[in-house]
Amino acid sequence: MSNGNLGDWLQSSNYVLNIFQRLNIMIDVASALEYLHFDHLPPIIHCDLKPSNVLLDEKMVAHLSDFGIAKLLSGEDESTMRTKTLATLGYMAPEYGIEGEVSTKSDVYSYGIMLMETFIKKKPTDEIFVGELSLKRWVNDLLPTSLVEVVDKTLLSGEEKHSAAKEQCLLSIFSLALECTMESPERRINAKDIVNRLLKIRDTLSKRIGNLSRIVVWLHSKKSNYTKRI
Repeated sequence: MSNGNLGDWLQSSNYVLNIFQRLNIMIDVASALEYLHFDHLPPIIHCDLKPSNVLLDEKMVAHLSDFGIAKLLSGEDESTMRTKTLATLGYMAPEYGIEGEVSTKSDVYSYGIMLMETFIKKKPTDEIFVGELSLKRWVNDLLPTSLVEVVDKTLLSGEEKHSAAKEQCLLSIFSLALECTMESPERRINAKDIVNRLLKIRDTLSKRIGNLSRIVVWLHSKKSNYTKRI
């Protein structure tokens, strides 16, 4: 697509995404997951969620791509499947990597890792994450007291009067990401709840920061709705 993929934007020093753009992109991805997991029959497990599989169109609306290893949950009572096809290192849920077991909750785990990466600009395979230290553990250990050490520095730059609102927004986002990446699949949040939580986080930030940010959010919402109608 015309604006490449999310991975390009996160890893390039030439691209900068503000906090609302990142929120909007991750809401788009969560909305796609909600459709796959709840609205499509049978449910679809994407199995390879990562930033390079999130394409951005000319309006910066995100589209989930690459369903090459996706799985269909065929049985009425089936909630998990076994597969020998492995996804991308760093984004796989523990049960996927160890047992080859995939479910909608394994997608949620991958989404949580991607949510962290989107606001940190560090890959889960970054050289600092070795041995027992993972991206998830690093975030969990440093928050909430050391947010500045964790988050992409560009997100907290700008007007000082907005810093408290941004910090609270980011803490809420990372808290959600950690809920997505619980070790036990049963304890993870689902895609529908992810969408609702992110919408509330975005609306709260918009109200606290001011009119300009509300306009940005409104425009993105209109673009997303227009794209869905097409």
